[in-house]
Amino acid sequence: MAPASSSAPNAFARVLLGSMLAAVLVAVVIAVWAPEEPEIPIPEGVPPAPGPPVPAIALDGPGRTADLLRDWAEPQADRLGIPVTALEAYGNAAAVIAVDDPGCGLAWTTLAGIGSVESRHGQHAGATLAPDGTANPPIRGIPLDGRPGVAEIRDTDGGRLDGDPVLDRAMGPMQFIPETWSRWGVDANGDGIADPDNIDDAALGAARYLCDRGGDLTGAEGWTRALMAYNRSTEYMMLVRDRASAYGVGVRP
Repeated sequence: MAPASSSAPNAFARVLLGSMLAAVLVAVVIAVWAPEEPEIPIPEGVPPAPGPPVPAIALDGPGRTADLLRDWAEPQADRLGIPVTALEAYGNAAAVIAVDDPGCGLAWTTLAGIGSVESRHGQHAGATLAPDGTANPPIRGIPLDGRPGVAEIRDTDGGRLDGDPVLDRAMGPMQFIPETWSRWGVDANGDGIADPDNIDDAALGAARYLCDRGGDLTGAEGWTRALMAYNRSTEYMMLVRDRASAYGVGVRP
């Protein structure tokens, strides 16, 4: 029998020590397995959060008016993972459409969501955006040849825009097909050319198209109708929604 002065724990001490170890083990398991709550919750539902408002700029000035949004875009660009030039383009398009079609209510975050899904904001396959917003090299989709999951669209532009004289291909940062671009394409960077490979032009073209097809985009019905017209896929719509919602609360998707 151990003397009373022995350092060996008695039964009560052993039970207490076991309970403490069990509590520590439970705490460790909870810490490892419990899901972490995001620091900034990303809202669900549509339309996505509109994000920081675009400041008023002189939209009728000469040259690339999107340059006037540099002070708005730069503080957000790295955090969101969007090139400054692309973010300026989305903001400029939202500002223009707010004047041209005030009942639409299109937010720049929706354009950013589309640009992210379609071309990584003009950076697909190693492309980069020039200071004037033009993607180089030009971004082209696959031939629309009717393979499974792909529409068949025979050539509509003689290959003038998309470089394919047999089948149409989606073009540029916002992936317009030639026929759609011929109606909705617009010059937004002041160079006198409506260019689907220019993200300023493409973002404003997309804004015009979305507002025409959706009407009031501040409600779920109009926003959903607009996105389904852009790409008739619920999965696509939800992916755009998720990315736009993240941008709306200042989070990189």
